Amino acid sequence: MNLTLQSFRTTIMGLALGASFLLVAAPIVRADDDCQKRIIHLDHKLHEAAEHHGWDSPEAAKYRLQLADARAWCWEHSHRWWDEDEHRWHTERDWDDYDHDHHDHDHH
Repeated sequence: MNLTLQSFRTTIMGLALGASFLLVAAPIVRADDDCQKRIIHLDHKLHEAAEHHGWDSPEAAKYRLQLADARAWCWEHSHRWWDEDEHRWHTERDWDDYDHDHHDHDHH
């Protein structure tokens, strides 16, 4: 009986420890997911604005700035940022603030 009680306690402690890891990891995963969604959305809006108004338009400039801000926020909070063009996470602050300027897209 003593062995069964000890086994039960060990199982409960293991479950509690596992649940605590999930609770700690969930906000990190959610922050990454939010960052990715925000960057994807702003990247799309920038391309849309450029297509409709031109790369030098105030509309494109607005989304270019918002995209840079989103990347910076993700970096500051998660130490990584989503690259929609390459479809991958970067773990270095290696984005180019000018990667969505019109010069990069004129020759495609």
